[in-house]
Amino acid sequence: DFGGCMFVWRVGRQSVQWWGIGTWGRECEKECRSGSWAWGARWYGSRKERRAAKMAAKKAEKGEKIDFGRVGNTLRMGLVGLPNVGKSSTFNLLTKLSVPAENFPFCTIDPHVARVEVQDERFDWLVAQYKPGNAVRAVLSITDIAGLVKGASTGEGMGNHFLSHIKAVDGIFHVCRAFEDADITHVEDRVDPVDDLDIIHSELRAKDLDKVQRIIEDIEKNTKSRGMKKEDKDTLEWAKKIEGVLEEGKCVRHCDWSAKEVEFLNTLQLLSAKPCVYLVNLSEKDYQRKKNKWLNKIAQWVRSKSDKDPIIPYSGAFEADYLEMPEDEQQAYCKENAIQSSLSKIITTGFRAINLIYFFTAGPDEVKCWQIRKGSKAPQAAGAIHTDFERGFICAEVMKYAELHELGNEQAVKAAGKYKQEGKNYVVEDGDVIYFKFNVSNPGKKK
Repeated sequence: DFGGCMFVWRVGRQSVQWWGIGTWGRECEKECRSGSWAWGARWYGSRKERRAAKMAAKKAEKGEKIDFGRVGNTLRMGLVGLPNVGKSSTFNLLTKLSVPAENFPFCTIDPHVARVEVQDERFDWLVAQYKPGNAVRAVLSITDIAGLVKGASTGEGMGNHFLSHIKAVDGIFHVCRAFEDADITHVEDRVDPVDDLDIIHSELRAKDLDKVQRIIEDIEKNTKSRGMKKEDKDTLEWAKKIEGVLEEGKCVRHCDWSAKEVEFLNTLQLLSAKPCVYLVNLSEKDYQRKKNKWLNKIAQWVRSKSDKDPIIPYSGAFEADYLEMPEDEQQAYCKENAIQSSLSKIITTGFRAINLIYFFTAGPDEVKCWQIRKGSKAPQAAGAIHTDFERGFICAEVMKYAELHELGNEQAVKAAGKYKQEGKNYVVEDGDVIYFKFNVSNPGKKK
């Protein structure tokens, strides 16, 4: 019984690849290593995600660009960092929960998961315009993961346990401590966020390297007697390329890969392939004056790896006080001190980092955000509402939000000739307002 969300398959004489949890996963790995065949389990979650995975495989066959990561609309970000840098406190601020956030390492053992709403002025305007009976925002799932320490990839400080929690998420909020506080101990007895960054990323790469090297060893061992088939040669070539990247101290996501290589990488779910958003936790004073001795050094470190990874400074201390204030007091305090909350920006950036966007359906009954993968075409977007919409897709009637907002209402958009009918090859853009036409009636029998 895999709870309806897991299945197993025979993958040939390659490395053990399983996405099981707990005892079942470990027993599966043990049995696999004892024989000539490897077994695995992969979580696809839903029929929609299995269908999306097949589409990604077809793209790879054609050489089209495909994205890193699990295919789906319900992806998760995880808060990662050393102990006592503010991960659980940040999780509480983002989710308005009260998970333990004490001044000692490994206060968090089991991961906490919550869904938070994505704030969007476009959604607010549509609700004010249509005055619906129901309004549903987009949501982001966030996981609070226990702090990693140096040596985590070899099991130090329950490292293997915590690294498996990172594997279960689709993107990383990397929390860096850039504030001084004698009352909050640092696991390394100093405050140096740049060194902290090196520690965390070294551990993630080390875990990936161990996994890839086991794949190489298994292929070379199991093909000695029978020789290599084409799929073995391809896998070995890809695995050795990944090994070389990791040994050079680079993260997988920062390198160029072909569509076939990305498809292979997505079966591995490597930690260094996951998108990363850097959250720099400052004191309230430094956040207000927008100055800190570590900010430039952190930015230089991040930019030396990639210019695409976002960096968001924030103050956990300020955000905690801010959330305790009444709304009118919040506005007055922010105006007086020239300061703004960064929580909405953090949530929105995390949502975008894992390649999620959303389109709107809007009417007097409901205004709703529908989450889809960036680059989805109209039929797949329709499938986010219901599989029948995708199966019987006819066309999508699309209004661009900017044009709707400028012209004021749907009738004005139509009068201006901006109300478009799009076919199955239309790539849905973030913020599109869409009405789908479909037909799933059974065709009559041919005579």
